Amino acid sequence: MIVWIIFLTAVFIFLALDLGVFNKTPHVISSKEAGKWTAIWVALSFMFSGVVYWLYSTNYIANPDDLKPAAAAIKYITGYLIELSLSIDNIFVIALIFAAFKIPPKYQHRVLFWGILGAIVFRGLMIFFGVMLINKFTWMTYIFGAFLIYTAMKMLFSGEDEQFQPKKSFIYRALKKIMPISNHMDKEHFFVKRKHITAATPLFVSLVVIEVMDVVFAIDSVPAILAITSDPFLVFSSNIFAILGLRSMYFFLANMLARFSYLEYSLIAILSFVGLKMLLHDFIKLPEWFSLAFIALSLILGIVISLRKNKKEIV
Repeated sequence: MIVWIIFLTAVFIFLALDLGVFNKTPHVISSKEAGKWTAIWVALSFMFSGVVYWLYSTNYIANPDDLKPAAAAIKYITGYLIELSLSIDNIFVIALIFAAFKIPPKYQHRVLFWGILGAIVFRGLMIFFGVMLINKFTWMTYIFGAFLIYTAMKMLFSGEDEQFQPKKSFIYRALKKIMPISNHMDKEHFFVKRKHITAATPLFVSLVVIEVMDVVFAIDSVPAILAITSDPFLVFSSNIFAILGLRSMYFFLANMLARFSYLEYSLIAILSFVGLKMLLHDFIKLPEWFSLAFIALSLILGIVISLRKNKKEIV
């Protein structure tokens, strides 16, 4: 429990510094700044695998699966890469939401900051119940595995015209029935007072839509990482590091997503792999390094093929 408290405290301290010091004044996040923070978060995420190794070698953390330190570190990295790769679709949807509600670039960081706080809570709850279900009902593994394969096939055969439209979504329509919504911005404020009526600004509306969509994406990503490990700390920490790096990655990749068109096939391959792994876990036991190698190779191939295709089109 002490390790959990220290980990969560460290996360919230950084978030407080982020909003209160590093980004106290709203400003447009440049590609250079976003690239720097993306590199920092990726480096910190991989370095944390060393902390995982140390924790599991000293028994400072509960080890329900009796994992060896090296195995725990590999499972953490594998889980982190899964969460990171599945965040790519999330980035695309966030870009659509900001465009639909016309959120100025200098206020987008504020929305994503509060979005992360909500994501930490919701992901924590989903991980808690997901781990509980798998531990209590072993057959849930097959349900999660089948769901992941279904998701992969849906991604493979869905048409390109099936695009998320924030203002036509159920979330937006439901929110309009609950509270007044203003079309006017008031700097970085989430609410504005007009004629004695407090109305939600586009900032708040986009935040709610992003939060709900994160829960939707978590329905895919949480079962995916549970295929790698059901250890609560490994699942939660890998999720949190992926979420914390999502903001800077969004500002770094938002305008370049079209260049990585083949990454979608990498995601399909990863979801199919972890789904099959869950379905066949009673018959096939794969070494820890194989899962990590497959996921890393899928991502690398998706990036390389996308860049080569774009290079040929430019030429």
